[in-house]
Amino acid sequence: MKTPSSPKKITWIIGMIAGFLGIIGHYVDVQILSEHNYILLLVGFLVLAAGTTFRDL
Repeated sequence: MKTPSSPKKITWIIGMIAGFLGIIGHYVDVQILSEHNYILLLVGFLVLAAGTTFRDL
């Protein structure tokens, strides 16, 4: 099993923004964010997971 690597800065920023928007959409009634809050959280998690799994992402 390969050791995880740190994601590039842009990958980390995109994952954090998606996750943060998902959390905001869950607790605050913002129409577009509230409709897709779980998808945004999933995308944020997957981006961060892919960033640590693949070295050049």
